[in-house]
Amino acid sequence: MRFVKNILALIGSITIIVSVAVLMEAGRSMAGFDPWACATYAHIAKLLLEAGDPIEAMVWKAEVKEGLGFDDVDEAIKSIATTMNIKSVGELPLGDQISTMEGKPWRKLKIYLYCNPLTAAHMIDYAEAFSAFLPCRVALVEDKTGKLWIYTLNMDMMIYGGKPLPPALADEALKVKHIMQAILQRGANGEF
Repeated sequence: MRFVKNILALIGSITIIVSVAVLMEAGRSMAGFDPWACATYAHIAKLLLEAGDPIEAMVWKAEVKEGLGFDDVDEAIKSIATTMNIKSVGELPLGDQISTMEGKPWRKLKIYLYCNPLTAAHMIDYAEAFSAFLPCRVALVEDKTGKLWIYTLNMDMMIYGGKPLPPALADEALKVKHIMQAILQRGANGEF
């Protein structure tokens, strides 16, 4: 019995030593990252483990308030974007297109594309790879049970996931994040 205890204690000690070494290496690797990077990755990892789906971990979503119809939310999304001064650069009524192509009704799905062109230019001047995240997207989708949801990209990895953005660029990115979250939350409640 004592032998088994000693073996388990040894395994536990090795596990602790390896864990500390891994954490120290991760800390060295993340030196110079934004102070919120670890919290951002931890939150996304938590969502990934809960859902088992990387896409669910990378988006923000809000269920639309009971009693609101697709057209009500569509109007709210457009109104909020206009009020918050973010430019609409396109709308994709994909649900309608799918219905037309299949020749039968399909769920409601519309993608809205929004952009602040000057912020976009500053992001691309900083790193061309940001172009893959442009323009900001908002999706209004009817799920398989008939409930409406609004989705948008979780911008935290883009803002906090690496080395800190220059202060002026970080401020611009946070303004866009605020607008996207307002469209998500207020749109889901049918607010204008």
